[in-house]
Amino acid sequence: MAYFLGIDIGSGTSKGVLTQGDNILACHKLASGMDYRLAAQQLKDELLTGASIAKKNIAYTATTGHGDGVISFSNKHIADMRCCARGMHHIFPSVHTIIDVQGQYSQVIRLNDNGQVINFAISEICASGGGIFLEIIANVLQIKLEDMGTLSLQSKNPVVFTTGCAVFGESEAVSRVAEGIPKEDIVAGVHRALASKIFSLIDRVGREESCAISGGGGLNTGLVRNLEELGIKLLIPPQPQFTNAIGAALIAEELFSQEK
Repeated sequence: MAYFLGIDIGSGTSKGVLTQGDNILACHKLASGMDYRLAAQQLKDELLTGASIAKKNIAYTATTGHGDGVISFSNKHIADMRCCARGMHHIFPSVHTIIDVQGQYSQVIRLNDNGQVINFAISEICASGGGIFLEIIANVLQIKLEDMGTLSLQSKNPVVFTTGCAVFGESEAVSRVAEGIPKEDIVAGVHRALASKIFSLIDRVGREESCAISGGGGLNTGLVRNLEELGIKLLIPPQPQFTNAIGAALIAEELFSQEK
C-alpha cells in the first residue's frame, strides 16, 4: 500500500501530512527550532510512528517551506505558493483568492477554476508583514501568542500603529505599555495594522470570491475579524496551518504517478 508524505518546514513551526489517495490520514506539527534538518527527520519519524506506517511504505515525499532545502529524504522540493494553492483547492475547490499568513511574510494568491496560480503578491521583506510581528508584540506584552486573538476581541479602543516596520513597531508597543494602554488595545492595533497590509496585497492581485485564509494566521480570531471588517468574508480550513503540507502531499502523489 503506497502512502505519500508532505512536509512544510516553516521558520517557527514544521508541519507534516500523510495521505493515501485524496485521503488525509494523519497530521503532525512541532517547533522547527534552529536545526531544520533535525526538525524534518523528527517530524517524519513521529508522524509515521503515530500512524503506524513503516518508512518503506512511503512512496514519495514532497517538501516545502522556509527550511526545506536541507531535507535529505525529500524526493522533490516544491515552492510554497504551489503547495498552498494545491492544498486549498483540495479543501475548498470554490476558492479563488487565498490569504496565506506565514511567519516571515504574508502572500495573497489568485487561482483559476482549476486551482492554478494566475496572480500573486507578497509582503515586503519586513517582519511586520508576517506572523513574526505578532510574536514580537506577544513577547513585549508577555502573553501567549495563541491568546492574542481572543484578547484583541476585548478591545474598546485599538491603538493606531504609525510605523510599518517591525522594529519600530516593537518600540511603539513598549511605549504604549509604559503609557498604561491596555494590552487588548495594543494587540487589536497590531491586528489592524497587519490586516491593512494584507488588504493592500489583495488590492494588487484583485480579489475574486470566494476567499480563504491559510497558515497560522487562520487560527487568530483577532486577525480574521479585522480582515472581515475590511469587507473580506473568509473561509477557514479546519486546520489552516496544514494547508501547505497537504498540498505538498497531494503533489507528491501526482509526481509519483507521472514518474511511474
